[in-house]
Amino acid sequence: MPTSLPPQTQSEVLSDAQAMALALEQARQAASLGEVPVGAVLLDADGRLLSVGANRTVCDHDPTQHAEIVALRAATRKVGNYRLPGASLFVTLEPCMMCLGALMHARLSRVVWAAADPKTGVCGSVESLHLHPTLNHHTRVTGGLMADEAAQALRDFFRQRRELKKLQKQGQQGQSLVDGAP
Repeated sequence: MPTSLPPQTQSEVLSDAQAMALALEQARQAASLGEVPVGAVLLDADGRLLSVGANRTVCDHDPTQHAEIVALRAATRKVGNYRLPGASLFVTLEPCMMCLGALMHARLSRVVWAAADPKTGVCGSVESLHLHPTLNHHTRVTGGLMADEAAQALRDFFRQRRELKKLQKQGQQGQSLVDGAP
């Protein structure tokens, strides 16, 4: 289930920076649930907020519940159409192939991402899927808006996760010694 829309932004036109700041808030919410901190915001063709999304793959036991997909599903339900011509998506991490494919099928006119994803990003890092000449719809893609803040949130999350695993491993080793195991 997508997180709720902030009431003060439901009817106002948002700047790119405001939209990405809202996406970063969604990323923080995802992290608080133990999800990878990725957030997304979808604006209509006039720049008004349609929906928000945060990663929910772990919570929902669903590998398709990336922030972009959560926001896209909420927006298409809201407008009653699977196509969102003129809409713009702001996301804190460069989209993967699944997400960019869905965004292109929805006919979004623009995708703006913050931090690059050198492992699965298809908006310039691993591939540039949006530039493929045989596609029948082309979405304008730009990256780097608030990249430092988004990248730091990801680094912090994964550092904390590594530290927790290390502590858990140390605790298991300590318990093994107490139990008499070698």
